[in-house]
Amino acid sequence: MAKKQKTTSSGQVINKKPLKMRIWNNRGFYIMFLPVLIYVIIVYYWPMLGIRYSFYDYTLKKIQYVGLKHFQKMFAEKDFWKAFANTLFLSVTKLLLTTAASVIVSVFINEMANLFAKKVLQTVIYLPHFMSWTVTAAVFTLFLSTSSTGFVNETLKSWGWISESIDFMHEPGLWRGVYYIVNLWKETGWGTVIFLATLAGINPELYEAADMDGATRLQRIWYVTVPELANTIIIVLILNLAKVLNLFESVFVMYNNRVFDVSDVLSTYIYRETFMTAIPNYGYTTAVGLFKSLVGCILVIVCNRASKKVRGRGIL
Repeated sequence: MAKKQKTTSSGQVINKKPLKMRIWNNRGFYIMFLPVLIYVIIVYYWPMLGIRYSFYDYTLKKIQYVGLKHFQKMFAEKDFWKAFANTLFLSVTKLLLTTAASVIVSVFINEMANLFAKKVLQTVIYLPHFMSWTVTAAVFTLFLSTSSTGFVNETLKSWGWISESIDFMHEPGLWRGVYYIVNLWKETGWGTVIFLATLAGINPELYEAADMDGATRLQRIWYVTVPELANTIIIVLILNLAKVLNLFESVFVMYNNRVFDVSDVLSTYIYRETFMTAIPNYGYTTAVGLFKSLVGCILVIVCNRASKKVRGRGIL
């Protein structure tokens, strides 16, 4: 079998083996990769065939092609748009707050001189991430309870700041604040992992040069640490935007009927339309899920292009 020739930019001619021969020569690697490929196809790509049901009336009684009917219904539903707006607001705000908190905590840990204290603090702030959302919600529900077991209300009463208990979990004006605080408590520590790794790779000579120039600790952080973290922050934001509309568990375990207006998101809307109706139409909920995925994809593409404009390169 004749070899194909490939000329490099420098003019060097390379004899390239045919594809079949290259596959055969590296057959061991392909065999090792095969189980992973099969897993990815079955778990991630095979379910995508269900997208076609967005254009069908799919109930327990019938499957009938209806074209764009579900999308027309979806865009006409006030509850859908309310859930969509809540999803964007909660997701983006949570993403910005968690990222900012992770950066601040990472810088604080990096500036600690005592290695033992640094390791202990890292371990302590990582632990909440490994708690399930069900347990986390139960703990904070007890913590914020209006009964005599509610630590926050009882403390505020003992200080004379309030006379009656505040129902943090059922007040629409307070629910979002509680949600952000719970997310910060649970995810900030885990978010520091990638930032601490970046900080560990900063050239020490930059700090030495700043010290020689008479920079204070705050000036070192602002003019050396923060610029070195900028690329990582942008990458983390772009990657997390792919999941910006996937809020479910953290909201589902904390919301209730009284705060639907400020807490209902697309995933909980899909859940209710699928499992809390007498005869669920799986075609309609599939259409909502498809719309959610498309919006997430568009957000990632837009932010990646913005990254190319700002720093000259993206990540896709």
